[in-house]
Amino acid sequence: MQSHINSLILVILAGLASISFAQEVVTPPQESVSAIEENVPPFPYIAQITGDKVNIRSGPGTNYYACGKLNKADRVKVVGIQFSWSRIVPPAGSFSWISKQYVSIDLNNPAVGTVTGDGVRVYAGSDKLKPIHSETVQLKLNKGDKVGLLGKEEDDYYKISPPAGSYLWVSTRYTEPLGAVGEVPLIVEPRREPKVDTPAVAPTKAPTRAPTDIAVEAKALKAYYALQKQANAERAKPMAQQNYTNIKKALAEIARNKEAGKAARYSEFTLKQIKGFELALEVAKEVPLQDAQLQRIQERIEKASATKLSEVPDLGRFAVIGQLQTSSIYGPEVELKHYRIIDDSGKIICYALPSGPALKVDLSKFLGRKVGLVGTIKPHPQTAGALVRFAEIVELE
Repeated sequence: MQSHINSLILVILAGLASISFAQEVVTPPQESVSAIEENVPPFPYIAQITGDKVNIRSGPGTNYYACGKLNKADRVKVVGIQFSWSRIVPPAGSFSWISKQYVSIDLNNPAVGTVTGDGVRVYAGSDKLKPIHSETVQLKLNKGDKVGLLGKEEDDYYKISPPAGSYLWVSTRYTEPLGAVGEVPLIVEPRREPKVDTPAVAPTKAPTRAPTDIAVEAKALKAYYALQKQANAERAKPMAQQNYTNIKKALAEIARNKEAGKAARYSEFTLKQIKGFELALEVAKEVPLQDAQLQRIQERIEKASATKLSEVPDLGRFAVIGQLQTSSIYGPEVELKHYRIIDDSGKIICYALPSGPALKVDLSKFLGRKVGLVGTIKPHPQTAGALVRFAEIVELE
């Protein structure tokens, strides 16, 4: 009996020992976090990347999207650590996105934008994601803050240099602290390689372009319509008094302007019209025709001009021609919906707002279709472009 009791005690003790051992195995060591902190110098510090093709991420985790890659020996400025991720200043080549509607561009310095609202979000940029899908907010900017434009716009967003105070993340396991900022350079001096027979190929730099300035085209259109009015006034004069010299000179200047858009095309066509009018004047000077004959010649010229004009539907009527789309430039809460006009390449020509009779028209049936808008063009400070207030809309296809 006593031997059975002793055996039972041994079994119980063995069970307690196994439970204690299991607890030691599954309980994480408490010193792990402090051990990491002991190996990290004071922030900020310079760290070197220890692997190749290491992802830079928009947040501290693999569930955040990649914003670029780093390679062995690249250096980064670390400003903090969260779990096993290091928060870094965006390295060279990084970029961000900001909504176009909250940035005003100085025409004299198109590489710099000024924020026009408060609490405007800046999103971490990625070459693999469109701006609308780049959802990680880096920081918020306020009215008057400046942003550096990188010469590219997509949808309704500007691509900008990451503003001060924006950060990205990299796995701490691929970083090796080198020392404090100021003691260790962030940029590594290039190593002098031995000369080789094959000449090095200089990297090509992608050309950048300034943001599209719709206001230039709007200004040119205004000048064109004024000249067209002058040309019509000359045609109303007696033939001996008609003089198109100054009008042709001004139209030719618009036609040569590569940024004038539609105004350049309209000017070229009107110049051809004037050439026809002047031909009629020459005929009138050289051949003594009766008034009835002169009238028939001018009618034929005007008929030919009308035929040519018919190839471009109501060319002179429209302030703008393009595909009609909705726009959320002021958000869904505004009472009067705004629209935008897109050209054949998918770029925004201008924004549009119905007025007068157009307020009673069901504009949804025109969405996605090529239309012409009859109205007036005004500057649009919110986008540094143009706004068409249209009273009539005509489908062209």
